Amino acid sequence: MVFSSPVFLFIFLTAVYILNRLMPTIKAKNILLLIFSIAFYTYGEPKAVVLMIISIFMNYLCGLGMAEGNRLRRPLLILSIIANLTMLGIFKYAGFGAELLNALPFVDVKVPHIALPIGISFYTFQAMSYVIDAYKDPKYIQRSLYRLALYITFFPQLVAGPIVKYYDFADQIDNRKETPEQTAQGMRRFVIGMTKKLMIANTMAVAADYVYGLDTSELSPALAWLGAISYLFQIYFDFSGYSDMAIGLGKMFGFTFRENFNYPYISQSIQEFWRRWHISVSTWFKEYLYIPLGGNRKGKTRTAFNKLAVFFCTGLWHGASLNFIVWGLLNGGFLMLESYGILKPAKWPRIFRHGYAMLVTILAFVFFRADDLGTACRYIGRMFVPCLRTGQHAMFMKQLTPMYLAMLLLAVIFSAPVVNAVKSRAGKAAKALDVCSYGVSLVLLALCIVTLSSASYNPFIYFRF
Repeated sequence: MVFSSPVFLFIFLTAVYILNRLMPTIKAKNILLLIFSIAFYTYGEPKAVVLMIISIFMNYLCGLGMAEGNRLRRPLLILSIIANLTMLGIFKYAGFGAELLNALPFVDVKVPHIALPIGISFYTFQAMSYVIDAYKDPKYIQRSLYRLALYITFFPQLVAGPIVKYYDFADQIDNRKETPEQTAQGMRRFVIGMTKKLMIANTMAVAADYVYGLDTSELSPALAWLGAISYLFQIYFDFSGYSDMAIGLGKMFGFTFRENFNYPYISQSIQEFWRRWHISVSTWFKEYLYIPLGGNRKGKTRTAFNKLAVFFCTGLWHGASLNFIVWGLLNGGFLMLESYGILKPAKWPRIFRHGYAMLVTILAFVFFRADDLGTACRYIGRMFVPCLRTGQHAMFMKQLTPMYLAMLLLAVIFSAPVVNAVKSRAGKAAKALDVCSYGVSLVLLALCIVTLSSASYNPFIYFRF
């Protein structure tokens, strides 16, 4: 079930919100949210819900074994990590692994075709977060199965994040308030996210899909750059839009999730980019992989290995493909060049710093979007090498519709903290602007509903991760 769909907006969300308000106790609210969360996942993945339930039971039992004084704490932790990664590996990476083996001489392994359960990467990482947090501090052991199940299945962040770490969620299960002000803020945030997705991301997707759908031999530099820039904005407004919707929904039910994006396209280095981009995943890998590997405490060589391991896993987490691994390692490589002082963007003029960060990001995202490594390399080549063919100018101009140009302008503007800057300079008028923003959100909601009535199905990019 997609957030930006009539079924979710007018049936599911309306029902769960009204019933939640009618529940007399926090326990009743939690049980209601758990039932609706499982129903939400079952609607889209009726078969895969069994896998998610198995994951919940397995991690619940392992979590109980984290009690202080239990000599099996560490073996159970290792067992739970292996079990979670094995489950993720089978359903997400089995086919990819078989294809890699078949690339070796004299190897012929049957490639399994296993449907990827929606959201498995997200809820598996959340389940692992619970067991690891319980191992670090037994106070996080959750003895109530339904409370742990609510954490893992809570529908706002179930299928595409943000990844909510258990220690951030635990206290809110039984201690949260649902105020009218918080509900209004949540609704406004939800509408903003839906507008990002339906108006900006989907418009950018039309141009990106068109250009990436062409054979690379047909691309001129202008077309190639148009496709790359369109995808740059598509993926940002698609995923940050989803995160906004998830954060807004959480607020509507009394939960507070941490921010997942902080205007990454204003970054002036790759290090800064990764402090601003997909924060929930980067912090998850930092806390649960980088630091346990030793972080930067064991010398430069080990630190370099740890960073590359994190970015290798970050790329692989996004998809079972060499493209994603290259995307991760490219980002990790430039981040290391900066951290070791080989590249020193801080000493460059501001415009060059920003241009460098965006150039690396745009080129890396070509690997993220292209079908395979060869296509990605040829695509990047077309971005810099002229290729004159008849009809290329017409193909380029065809994409520059008034709607595309308007959304491109808005994408550029709202990739920067323009709204925050206006609020900070508004002074006494800030409260009035805040009130006006609710009126603007109502207009945006109406536009989204009109768009939904005529739009074709277009799921969020991160559903496939």
